[in-house]
Amino acid sequence: MFSDERMGNDFLAALAKMPKGSGLVFRHYAVARAERHALYEKARTIAKARRMVVMLAGSAQQARGWRADGVHGAGGAFSTAPVHNLRELIAAERAGVDLVFISPVFATRSHIGGRALGYSGFARLALRSKVPVIALGGMTAARARTLRGAYGWAGIDAWL
Repeated sequence: MFSDERMGNDFLAALAKMPKGSGLVFRHYAVARAERHALYEKARTIAKARRMVVMLAGSAQQARGWRADGVHGAGGAFSTAPVHNLRELIAAERAGVDLVFISPVFATRSHIGGRALGYSGFARLALRSKVPVIALGGMTAARARTLRGAYGWAGIDAWL
């Protein structure tokens, strides 16, 4: 699950329903730091009770300080990166990330008016990737089962 401020605190209820062993990428970029940290701690408590991996979007130093399992979008002991095209995939691999989120696969509120990759665009990137790929953007469990090259899938609205 990806979190962001559009979800408000509703994402905490959705997080409690996530499959055990799945993961959270905590974003909430627009929330003030103290409020963001407090919300992160609530989310982390729920996630850890469900044996979930918790990634923090921010710096590696902040992820360590907040006791995240890894960092999204920057280097760290376990890191992920967003990928929207081949150039970003190559850069992520060169940076040594452990996993990439390829998006947007389908139309999504996170990229309103943005061009979706679709099945073939996603497959072109995913099958070229040297690291595991998670599909993101307009995803559902049914759509995920039809994708070639996906290790898994993530969503924001899919969980609300």
